[in-house]
Amino acid sequence: MFDSLSNRLADTLKKVSGKAKLNESNIKDTLREVRMALLEADVALPVVKAFIASVTERAVGQEVARSLSPGQAFIKIVQSELEKVMGQYNEELNLATQPPAVILVAGLQGAGKTTSLGKLARWLKETKKKSVMVVSTDVYRPAAIKQLETLAAEVGVKFAPSDSDQNPIDIANAAIALAKKSYADVLLVDTAGRLHIDENMMHEIKALHAAVSPIETLFVVDAMTGQDAANTAKAFNDALPLTGVILTKTDGDSRGGAALSVRHITGKPIKFMGVGEKMDALEPFHPDRVASRILGMGDMLSLIEDVERKLDKTKADRLVRKVKKGKKFDLNDFRDQLQQMQNMGGAQGLMAKMPGMGQMSGMIEKQVNDKVFMQMEAMINSMTPKERRYPDAIGNSHKRRITMGSGTQIQDLNRLLKQHKQMQKMMKKLSKRGGMANLMRGMGGMMPPGGGFPRM
Repeated sequence: MFDSLSNRLADTLKKVSGKAKLNESNIKDTLREVRMALLEADVALPVVKAFIASVTERAVGQEVARSLSPGQAFIKIVQSELEKVMGQYNEELNLATQPPAVILVAGLQGAGKTTSLGKLARWLKETKKKSVMVVSTDVYRPAAIKQLETLAAEVGVKFAPSDSDQNPIDIANAAIALAKKSYADVLLVDTAGRLHIDENMMHEIKALHAAVSPIETLFVVDAMTGQDAANTAKAFNDALPLTGVILTKTDGDSRGGAALSVRHITGKPIKFMGVGEKMDALEPFHPDRVASRILGMGDMLSLIEDVERKLDKTKADRLVRKVKKGKKFDLNDFRDQLQQMQNMGGAQGLMAKMPGMGQMSGMIEKQVNDKVFMQMEAMINSMTPKERRYPDAIGNSHKRRITMGSGTQIQDLNRLLKQHKQMQKMMKKLSKRGGMANLMRGMGGMMPPGGGFPRM
C-alpha cells in the first residue's frame, strides 16, 4: 500500500531535505508537487486542500525558520499533518460492557465484510484473549452464512446458527441469548451487503442496530475504491452511528487515497486494515506508523509485533541449539526459514516496514517476489531426505531429477545451493560470536541467505 504515493513524495521531499534555508518560494514549489502526489493517489479534494493549508501555515512560520535543519523540519511537519489527517493515534475497540460485547459489521457486497469479520474474530481471540461468537444475519445469501460458519471453524471461534428463512433481528437476538449462555465475551454480527446503497438496506440495518444496541458498529470498505470508499462510508455514517472503519484490500492498493480520506470525510477512525488474504492478515491501524511508512521511514514497531506474533519460536530455539552443538545448517533448516518469511507477509511485506527500504520496493519487486521463494521451497521439496541433510553430495544426476520434479532450471538450483552455503557460513560465525540466539529471535532468522535476496 502507498507505493506510488510514497515514491512520489520521497522524490519531492528529497529536494528540500538537505536545504540549509527554506523560503516561501521553494516551499510553494514543493507543496505544489505534494498536492499533485495526493491527488494522483486519489485522496479526496477537501482532504488535500485542508492538508496543504495546514502544512503551508506551519512551514512558512517560525517552526521551520528557526530550525537548524529546515529541510528536515519541513518533512517532520508533513509527517505530523499526515498523522493528523488519519487520526493521530490508534483507536481501540470499546469492549467495556457486560458480556457479550456486540459488534455490528456492515458494508457493501464485495468489500470483504464476512472475511474481515472472520479475521477480527481471530484477532480478538489471539490478541485480546477473548471468547468470541459470530453470527450471520445475511438471509439473502445462504452462501454467506455457510462462509461464516467455515471461517469460524478455521479460526476456532463459536458459531451461532442461522437460516435464510429467519428474520435478521430474530437471528441477532437468538445469538445474543446463546452468547450469554456460552459465556462469550464478544458477539460479532455479520449483516447483509448490497452492491450499492439503497433505502431498503438502510432501513433494515437501522432496525437491526436499534434491536441489538451494539457497542461498536464497524463499516468495512474496500481501499481499492479510493476516495469513493470515504464517500460510501459517509453515506453509511449519515444513516448509522458508525464507531469505526475496517479498510480492506490495502495490500492491493498502491495509492492510499482511502486511508487518507476516510477519517476527514466521515469523522470516524480507521480501526483496522486488511493486509492480505490469510486470516491473520488484519492489523490495527496506527496513523503514526502509516505516515512513517508513506514517507519511506519504515514501521519497525509493526515489524517487531509481527515477529513476536508470527515467529515460530520452537523452531527458532531448535535451530539455535542445533548450531550451538556444531551441527550444520542444512536445507531442512533453510526451508523452515523460507516458510517463516512467508508467514511474516513475504519479502515485500517485510521490506515495506523496514526503514529506508520503502522507496526501493519497486526495484526490489523486479528482483525478488514471493514466487521466487515458493520456487526455492519446491526445489527443496523435490530432494530426498538425505539430499536435504547433505547438500554437498548433490551431483549432476541428482540436480536433473530435482529440477525436473520442481519445474525449475539447473541454474536456479545452483543459485539455491550457493545461497544455502553462504547462510551456513553465516550461522557458523554467529554461533561462535554468541549472536545466534539474537539473530533467530529477531529479524535475521527469517531473512534470506547471506543477507541478500535471490536473483540480486
